[in-house]
Amino acid sequence: MTTYAALLRGINVGGHKKVPMGELRNVMAGMGWSDVRTYLQSGNAVFTTDDADPGDRLERAIEEHFGFEVRCLVRTAEELRTVAAACPYPAAELDPAKLLVLFLEEAPAKGHFDSVDESKFAPDTFQHAGSAVYCYFPEGMGRSKLPAALEAVRPKVTMTGRNWRTVQRLIELAS
Repeated sequence: MTTYAALLRGINVGGHKKVPMGELRNVMAGMGWSDVRTYLQSGNAVFTTDDADPGDRLERAIEEHFGFEVRCLVRTAEELRTVAAACPYPAAELDPAKLLVLFLEEAPAKGHFDSVDESKFAPDTFQHAGSAVYCYFPEGMGRSKLPAALEAVRPKVTMTGRNWRTVQRLIELAS
């Protein structure tokens, strides 16, 4: 049995793709998964299963139950800890609401994000490492165009972002 975190992309935003967390927990428990817990309303779930491909199975179950597609990026507890340990920013010294991890479905080639001119988004910055992009927004991320610019890079890579507080909480829940 492995403990995973599922990061659902683009749900409960602006009244679109509504997925109540209690209902999501019931769907996941109905799949035979155990220790199902959710965090916030933005699509974070932690669960334990011996399924070989829980992300694909969860996507199918969500579409069947809720009637729309939702991309689910799934990470093991160890993968979450590895992402946190690789953070190139001094996370302990920063406001966790201003540090964002963009989880990527797969690790793109080195240099994938080189076309993004970071100077156009200053003071916001980013660094890519493996299957994550770390972004720091000293003035807050609310109005930043940086995440959209990163998502627009081609070939497209599916991604979903979580602030540092959420990343830390998911690690706690998965431990």
